[in-house]
Amino acid sequence: MVKATTVLQTPTFKKAVKKVKPNQKEDVDLAVKELMANPNIGEQKKGDLAFLRVHKFKMNKQLTLLGYSFDDGALVLELMALGSHENFYRDLKRPK
Repeated sequence: MVKATTVLQTPTFKKAVKKVKPNQKEDVDLAVKELMANPNIGEQKKGDLAFLRVHKFKMNKQLTLLGYSFDDGALVLELMALGSHENFYRDLKRPK
């Protein structure tokens, strides 16, 4: 089991978490703790999104996606996005 010692949050992720209600925040915190315990549980994306892993979890009985990247060498977990499936990937694509 790998422990991520550093957790970084992008401004996009911070903004999304600010909009979350307190009871939903508990679900987000639990998902982040799961990722810290095992950063490989998220699905690795392909193509334009190859830098991204996505962890799916339930927040208030609704499927929620948490986008992150993980650098195994430096033990850094970077939380990038949080939200429902709608426009989730479009907003994360890096310009070429």
